[in-house]
Amino acid sequence: MKVRAMVCHAPGAPLVLEELDLDPPAAGEVLIEIMASGLCHSDLGQIEGTAAPFPFPVVVGHEGAGIVRATGPGVTGLAVGDHVVPLSLAECGECTACQSGCTNLCDRFMAELGTQTPRFRLGGRPVATYAGVGSLAQFIVMPERNVARIRADVQFHLACTVGCAVATGVGAVRNTARVTPGTSVAVFGLGGIGLNVVQGARLAGASVIIGVDRNPAREASAAAFGLTHFIPADGPDPVAAIRTLTAGGADYSFECVGSTRTMQQALSATRPGWGCCTVLGVPPDGEALAIIPFELQLGRTLLGSFMGNIKGRSELPALLDLFASGQLNLADLVTHRLPMAEVNAGFMLMKSGAALRVVVSFQE
Repeated sequence: MKVRAMVCHAPGAPLVLEELDLDPPAAGEVLIEIMASGLCHSDLGQIEGTAAPFPFPVVVGHEGAGIVRATGPGVTGLAVGDHVVPLSLAECGECTACQSGCTNLCDRFMAELGTQTPRFRLGGRPVATYAGVGSLAQFIVMPERNVARIRADVQFHLACTVGCAVATGVGAVRNTARVTPGTSVAVFGLGGIGLNVVQGARLAGASVIIGVDRNPAREASAAAFGLTHFIPADGPDPVAAIRTLTAGGADYSFECVGSTRTMQQALSATRPGWGCCTVLGVPPDGEALAIIPFELQLGRTLLGSFMGNIKGRSELPALLDLFASGQLNLADLVTHRLPMAEVNAGFMLMKSGAALRVVVSFQE
């Protein structure tokens, strides 16, 4: 079938609206009409070529929500008309990892990573999809194990955010670091993921939630999600400021920027003896994190987290239950809604810091 999609043809090039050929769903796959897609800094890294794991040309976007329009043979858990979120991380439900209760990194998905055949073509040439999703397209085809069925009473422009920003931020607090009540949390970077770390910390009962950002406007924005203190990233010494506020260092810190320098600050800002730093940001290709061993020998812990360690099919839909019950704030997260024709402007809004989360749609 013919599908409209936003394609990046080369690093640094603006996205171009193209008409692509899309294969129909095969066995175990579904056809999804995308209704809304959030823009993420990871997409921007691919577009600019600074953190670009996928070949060009590529359809970016991995934070989408839509409706199942067709199913291939063997699909049993989804039906035409279901509201869904496509997932960059599969959950087969049967492998050792899926059944372990310890991780969301499905063994089957990890074994097949990078072997999937592109489903889009332009003039006969394959077109890749970012994170295996490519949600800046009118329709996409996904394996059933990469699709979460969600409740149908949440608007698509809000529902799509759980596919990356909300899952990553809230999940990292609850599933990776396991923040406990009455503790202190420092969040480096108050973008879409950082703000969800903030509200995840609030849900966990943290008593002190400190945000570090170079954009002073984020102080007021983050307050709506539960922030208690704000420290300018370009101030004299953010690490020293956090240690002063917490009488020695934060119990937990989260790096949501994608800078190795900020990762080092986040680790140093945690309390010796039990401080835990979780890295969520994606740094530019080739950058490595240099760690002073003594930082760890002092009892600190350094963790990584992919999509908040949330299992996509079985656990992610519950995030929208939290929203429906008033516990999660998604309305203030989405500050801009744009039509697909303005997607490049949407990325500029995000890059400038003027937006928290930009959501675009073919339906706008």
